[in-house]
Amino acid sequence: MESVCDLQEGMSTERAYEAEPVPSLSETITARSLAVSFVLAVTLTVVAMKISLNSGFLPSLSIPACLLGFYLSRALIRMLDYLEVSHLPFTRQENTVIQTCVVACTNIAFSGGFGTFLLAMGGNSAGITMKHDNNIEEPGIIRMVGFLFLVSFAGIFIIMPFRKVMVIRHQLTFPSGTATAHLINSFNTPQGATQAKIQVEMLFRSLGGSLVWSVFQWFFSAGRSCGFRVFPTFGMQAYRHGFFFDFSMTNVGVGMICPYMITISMLAGSLASWGILWPYIETKEGDWYPRNIGQGSLSGIKGYKVFVGVSMILADGLFNFLTIMFRTSRTMAKRRSQPPVLASQGNAQPFQCLNAGSNGGAMDMEQQTTTAKSFDERRRAQVFLRDQIPNMVTIGVYVLLAAVSTLVIPLLYRQLKYYHVALVYIAAPLFTFCNAYGYGITDMNLSSTYAKIAMLVFGSWVGIKDGGVVAGLVACGIMMCTLTNGGDVMQDLKTGYLTLTSPRAVLISELVGTTLGCIINPTVFWIFYKVYKTGGATGGDIPDVPYARVYRGMAMLSVGQEGLPKHSMLLAKVFFLLALALCLIREVASRQSWRMKGYIPSTVAMAIAFFVPPDMPIGMCIGSLVLYMWERMDPCGERMLSSAVASGLICGDGLGSLVSSLLTLTKATGPICIKFLSRGDNEKLDAFLATLPAKT
Repeated sequence: MESVCDLQEGMSTERAYEAEPVPSLSETITARSLAVSFVLAVTLTVVAMKISLNSGFLPSLSIPACLLGFYLSRALIRMLDYLEVSHLPFTRQENTVIQTCVVACTNIAFSGGFGTFLLAMGGNSAGITMKHDNNIEEPGIIRMVGFLFLVSFAGIFIIMPFRKVMVIRHQLTFPSGTATAHLINSFNTPQGATQAKIQVEMLFRSLGGSLVWSVFQWFFSAGRSCGFRVFPTFGMQAYRHGFFFDFSMTNVGVGMICPYMITISMLAGSLASWGILWPYIETKEGDWYPRNIGQGSLSGIKGYKVFVGVSMILADGLFNFLTIMFRTSRTMAKRRSQPPVLASQGNAQPFQCLNAGSNGGAMDMEQQTTTAKSFDERRRAQVFLRDQIPNMVTIGVYVLLAAVSTLVIPLLYRQLKYYHVALVYIAAPLFTFCNAYGYGITDMNLSSTYAKIAMLVFGSWVGIKDGGVVAGLVACGIMMCTLTNGGDVMQDLKTGYLTLTSPRAVLISELVGTTLGCIINPTVFWIFYKVYKTGGATGGDIPDVPYARVYRGMAMLSVGQEGLPKHSMLLAKVFFLLALALCLIREVASRQSWRMKGYIPSTVAMAIAFFVPPDMPIGMCIGSLVLYMWERMDPCGERMLSSAVASGLICGDGLGSLVSSLLTLTKATGPICIKFLSRGDNEKLDAFLATLPAKT
């Protein structure tokens, strides 16, 4: 069933589905959808956790979730047909439920703080300079699971009373949710099903190749600094500064998903920091900071990396926060000033179309599609408003969850008192609404920005002697989980609105996915954590998580950490101003439509490169180069299959890492060690081997 085009009505999606009844709740949330959701949740959580630990951010997994959900459900249906077992037909509403459940689970890999505030509490991020033990809390799986169950559900319930305002009355766009809905709608047409089959086949091919490659590399990593991941691609000198390709398919896949300017910005940041700034500061060892100090100490070179990068991220976050607040306030003011739809207008709708980008003449420009829009919106609003979820119930659940968290969280983290937690939950509803509203207009989730504000406030309030670092990070975690989940729920409600999925089904799917996420994510993280802590895949401690450093640095700034290296704060202030100037130039160029607007680098992407070793931006640039060449040679194939290939590369590498981790937990090691030496080192090695007695 494809979208119907009528000369009098224009394009209509729901006309194509007019003859199909809207499935009930029991027909939408089925045992089949829950089983498929669980399988995909486990698989994609491994991928999401690897990305979050490596980069500190998480690209949207909505497209892989709905694509794989569609394919696996159809495969299960074919198996049931072969076994002659009766079953319900697969609908777009069930596809929406699977996507919602899986994304709710995987998003906790980011909002749960596994690559940010949770690891920032540990001693690995703190270095060796901390004087107060109450500013260090090592991760523990029981505490992580308990904390996630306490903080992950509040945002879901507190945002529900605003669903009608945002989705129907203000018609907020929620671009990612809208794109996902259009994709799900297209899958359920004959043409869409054929295209989805091709995409899934390509996804599994790239997944299989990436998985085999990842496992193949394990056989050559028998010791420290062994294997293809340490191949000196650009020579030994560049390798010593971190410039090499590590053959990570995750980085290649992320580069194929990210915009070109993001990858270029990260490469530029790597060249500026790892290629110029850090080597120069290293020449000041003994003058600016003590000699022979540990690499993890904030009193050494790490202090410069953390605070320079943090200052750039804070500048970008502050600028975007003020910009979003200005846009949101102006949009709401315009909408309040618009006259309401009069009841005497005959066919007046119970709501007014108030798209974020609309203006006074928009209706005149779209008169040819007014009838179709009216039918689609009436049909969608009817389903969306059919399920009554009392606001008092959702608010009461939020109050109950807040009360339980206020009592229990201080027992998990003694640095934060009950009145601190209560204050966070009192402020959270306002920030959740603001974040979700801005999310709907700009597709930017600023939950981490609000969370950093909470971290600075509560960290300075508690102070370093009473554990202000951990207190600030815990407050940050509460705020981030609440706001992130609230924004994600509203985006999923928009997807449900466009696919005729009832809000009750979306809410239940969100709760199921979040429950799974509170168990699966800590388990996957703990496997990775224990492997690296026991010296496995990389032969050392848990890998260098860049955003854990960022959050640790911010928390220490809030409590006034002493012992920082010379000129570190001066450099931080300079780069803060430079980042603000870059943000301002980018905003003006976008508003004025300058030709150079597409060539201005991203501030956050450059800042991330100050923490991330250059091998990650190099891998991403290779992915972008592959995408660019593919686009030039086969534009149609690139548009249809590039996302599937990239998702397969990321999934396969994530599963390969899990296999390698499980092998390491069993004390298994690769049988071969490949090492790369310079010519001089190789000559020394040969000379040493020549002195050894020959075996008879």
